[in-house]
Amino acid sequence: MKGRPALDEIRWDLAMRYRLIETIALWEGRLTTQHLMQGFGISRQQASKDINSYIREHAPRNLTYDARLKGYAPTRQFRPRFIDTSASAYLHLLNQSRERAPHIEGLERSYAHSEVVELPDRSVRPEVLRPLLRACREGLRLEAEYVSFNTPRVEVRVIAPHTLVFTGMRWHVRAYCEKNRDWRDFVLSRFRGTPELLDRTAQGRDYDPGWNTRVDVILEPDARLLAEQKAITESDYAMQGGRLVLPTRGALVQYVLQRYQLDPTKLHPNPAAQQLQVANLEALKPWLY
Repeated sequence: MKGRPALDEIRWDLAMRYRLIETIALWEGRLTTQHLMQGFGISRQQASKDINSYIREHAPRNLTYDARLKGYAPTRQFRPRFIDTSASAYLHLLNQSRERAPHIEGLERSYAHSEVVELPDRSVRPEVLRPLLRACREGLRLEAEYVSFNTPRVEVRVIAPHTLVFTGMRWHVRAYCEKNRDWRDFVLSRFRGTPELLDRTAQGRDYDPGWNTRVDVILEPDARLLAEQKAITESDYAMQGGRLVLPTRGALVQYVLQRYQLDPTKLHPNPAAQQLQVANLEALKPWLY
């Protein structure tokens, strides 16, 4: 008798449908073929086949057909194999699926009672992104026109990019800059013209010390808060032992602090507004600018 397929052997598109099956079953309590039909534009026959293969090959004890509901319901033994069961994972999925959610029964109801503050469009042009992606993949040098606040006039830079990074507000590329002879972050919306691909670089990702140094950013409640306020902050951020440990890379420390609205050079006059402070600021100073 053949065993169940390993999760990493399942086709990507099928795994995505299995994820929706588990998400709807867990959070909405009723799964039908209509969910898959609306979510992926597939036929009823294909949707039924996907549900049956999910039950037969991966989770025979997770779902049971309920004639009263006219759909599948999660059993008491429900143990998902394709999704994270945390509330934050569901909310993240709802945010990621905002374009499709209004058209998917179940997600549509949650979508109607949620709202997200949209990020500004940083105007990243395709003709900039395509060569940057190729340079990252193939380890190529790249010549590009670039502007910055320090050099507002267009300047030609030769860089060796290795990774695109999203900070929560904007995209940049981590790259070796031949002008500065150092590793820098280049904001994608500040490239001008069309970058030109050059030859292979000797400055690959393995030679970027800021990228390859693992660092923990440790946050704790602002010391000026009352004990009751500190307890609320610890709960809000799911702290363990009064601290939140955020593993990251040296090159990303500044952006981690920005995501938590922390400026290590300033102390907000209102501790209730700041709420957090950096517990290991001295250790992080080599990565701050």
